[in-house]
Formats: sequence, C-alpha cells, structure tokens
Amino acid sequence: MPKSPFSCHKKAFHSKHCQSHTEGCQHLFLSRTMIPEKPDVVHTVAFYLLFLSFVPANIATSNSRRNLDANEVLDDSQPDLREIVFVIQSQSNSFHVSRAERQRADLLQQTQSLTQTPPPVLLLHSLTDNEGDWSILPVLPYLSLLFGKNSSWLVFLEEETNVKVTKLLQALRKFDRRKEWFLGKPLHDEESTIIHHYAFAENPSIFKYPDFSAAWALSIPLLDRLASKVRDEPLKSDFTIDLKHEGEPVKKEDIFVAVKTCKKFHTERVPVVKKTWEREAFLLEYYSDHTDPSIPTIDLGVPNTERGHCGKTFAILERYVSDAVPKTRWLLVVDDDTLISLPRLQMLLSCYDPSEPVCLGERYGYGLGQGGYSYITGGGGMVFSRAAVVRLLASDCKCYRDDAPDDMVLGMCLNALGLPVTHSSLFHQARPDDYSRDFLAHQVPISFHKHWNIDPVAVFNRWLKDESRSTSPRGLNKSTKEEL
Repeated sequence: MPKSPFSCHKKAFHSKHCQSHTEGCQHLFLSRTMIPEKPDVVHTVAFYLLFLSFVPANIATSNSRRNLDANEVLDDSQPDLREIVFVIQSQSNSFHVSRAERQRADLLQQTQSLTQTPPPVLLLHSLTDNEGDWSILPVLPYLSLLFGKNSSWLVFLEEETNVKVTKLLQALRKFDRRKEWFLGKPLHDEESTIIHHYAFAENPSIFKYPDFSAAWALSIPLLDRLASKVRDEPLKSDFTIDLKHEGEPVKKEDIFVAVKTCKKFHTERVPVVKKTWEREAFLLEYYSDHTDPSIPTIDLGVPNTERGHCGKTFAILERYVSDAVPKTRWLLVVDDDTLISLPRLQMLLSCYDPSEPVCLGERYGYGLGQGGYSYITGGGGMVFSRAAVVRLLASDCKCYRDDAPDDMVLGMCLNALGLPVTHSSLFHQARPDDYSRDFLAHQVPISFHKHWNIDPVAVFNRWLKDESRSTSPRGLNKSTKEEL
C-alpha cells in the first residue's frame, strides 16, 4: 500500500468492482453466499461475502425454511435480548452521527419494556480508530473479542432501518444460536455485470448478496470463525465497495458544477448532458483539452489522458477557489458520461453542513485490510464542500502524475488529512442495468454512469427525471424501512 498520499500502487488502475448495499427494504429473509474458489472471480463483491464463501457453514437459504411455522422455535435455549448486539453502520459526518444517535435512542426505548438491562447498541464509526471499519471485515476481530463469550447474535443495520425489536426476537429464536447463521434479505443480479466482476456469469441468479438496509445478522459462532480468518488470512482483494433525507433543498446557486470532457467526446457525450440535466444547473463549466466556443469548453492546460484525470481534477479544484468563478458552497465534479439529477442532489445536500469539510459520493475502499484508505468513485459524481476543497489545497497533497486516478489520489489525500469520506448509495458508478432490480426498487437515485449499450437520454428520463418540479423536499425520505 502507498506510504504517502503522493504515490499510488499500480493496482490503483484496476477497474472498480462491485456494490453492496442500498436504500429501503422489506422483511428479514435468509440467504446463503456462494462464491467459487476461482482466482478470476474473487475480487471483492461485498467484503465479508467472499469470506463466507470460503467458510462452509451451516447457513440456510430462504427456500430451505419456507415452511417453518411462525411459532416454531428450533433452539430450546432461546436468546435473551441482552445477548443481541446491535451495530448501526454509522458515519462520522455530523448529519449521520445525529441520525445514528436517534436510531440508537429508538432501539433502547423499545427495549425498556422488554428487559431491565439494555442490549449493547454500537455506532460503527466510533468503535476503533481504523478508518476502514465501514467495510465490516476489519472490525470483526474486535467484535468477536468483545462479545464472543456473552452474546448470541450480531445485528447490523443502517441509520434509517426501522427495527421492531419484538419481531426481531421472534425471528432469531427460530434459529439455533449455537450454529453458524448468516441472516438477511437476499438480492441477486438478473445478468452478470461488472458491478460484481461478472461473478457467476453463466447463472448470476445463484449468487445472492444482502440488502444492507433491510438489516442482517451473524450468529456468534460464525462471527468468531470469520474473525479468525480475518486475523490469520490475507484478504483476496484490495478493493472494497460499500452498498433519506430531510430539510429544504439547497439553492441551485450554491452548487458549482464541473464537467470533465475532452475533444473526442465533444460531439458524442456533451450533447447528452445538454439534452438531459444541464438545464437544471445554475453554474456549470465544461473542462476539456480543447477550447470549443460552441459548447463552450475551457482548456485547463492539462492534456487528456486515457487512464486517470488527476491533473485535470486538481486544476478544477484550484479554479473553484479562485476568482475565476462565482463563490459557492458546494462543488460537484462529474464525467461527461455521468447522468445526474441536480434537484435530487439539492435535496440530499440539505442534510449536510457546508461549513464542514464534506466529501460525498459513492464510497470505495483500497487496501482497507492493510491500513488503506476510502475514496469517492468519480463516475457517480464527487461532491465537495468549499471547506473540504480549501483544506485539500492547503495541504501538500498533489498528483504524482497527471494521468493518476483522481478519485484515488483524492482519497489518499483525505486519509492523510484525517477527513472522512461520506457515503451515499444514491450515487452509482455504473448503469441501471448493472444493478439488481430489488436494489433499485426502493431508491430515488441521484446518478448513474456510462453510456455504452444504452440510450442515455432514455435512461435519464426513466430513472432521474422528475415530472413535477413541486417534488417535496422530503421526497427522498419516502422509502422508510419496515422490516423485522
């Protein structure tokens, strides 16, 4: 892994690989992870899923328990509420901390009438100093050490997952806590996609992965074995991907939009931006390697490169804080083949304080198991508060080459500065067809990326265009989770 934010391992140029969780949910189901032990498909699909595939366990599928009676209890030794450890997958940004604290208060309030001793309710971002805890695997040994002897279940949930504790207890009591169980709502791909590195290309439906927003649970025996493998065996991949809102939308005048393009795409991709989402932008500039007054584009003096665009992105950051453009609270950096809903982004940004150094988008991780870093994948769009841009440019972080991967170099810089990457699963690095239908069914997505083998205008109209401009500012909060 790189020793400083100024260098990058060659693996940084590898393609982005997968998606793990989303918004919304239904009910608790059972799923079994099945990934063959083939080197060509063991790039991360969703961190711990790979480990489950290499740890054959007594894990049931939803089909195998379809006829289970609602009142049947398999384990005579029923788990007590105090033996359940709740882990809220929180983030360190103040908005997300507030939501996680409300989630914890709700869980504790529900348990008051059920037990005199409340169960542990943990906030993931505050458990250790390891920045990569959001990817779950690094924190498993810690959780095993802390709760392995006195607990029965570890239940993970997102900040907005509504859990009915009594129903959760009823569900968990149907499974022998002394055995290895992995419980969750299963999702699967309709066809093989790069999101999951084309895993199970011949029959992708047999590869099931969890909907994190529906909550998921590990029995302690499985937790202990996974923790041992994390301690004793190296991870199979360096890359990790993680897989709602309230308040008045920020004004469009507060968002400066920077579109990265190049001469060869002036007639192919830029017209799509103009036909779809450009009209919603108040302040927008196209940055290219060639000046074209008809668009218009701005030549930043950085040659176009095939692999990464670090030089161009850092030039955009410098221009953003200069007198060359109006002063705004937020900067959005997108590719010319990114499709995005700016009104939805305005609603999302109402959650965040622009005076804080906010770096927002779809979060990926590189080398997290070995002390690596998180970064915002560029294709889905990278959003920075002005405070974050100022902090970045005031540091010594910079591109080691113009063609370095901009998103990963920025991630190294943020890590060196101690600035967190804030994740939103509403940003998407790939096309809608690359995601499970169930994954997208309970989302109000903000962005998608790539034009190949699709009609991008049609995709925008279907997934990102709001027919009514009177959409409630709370529109992104309609997918309230009701599970368990």
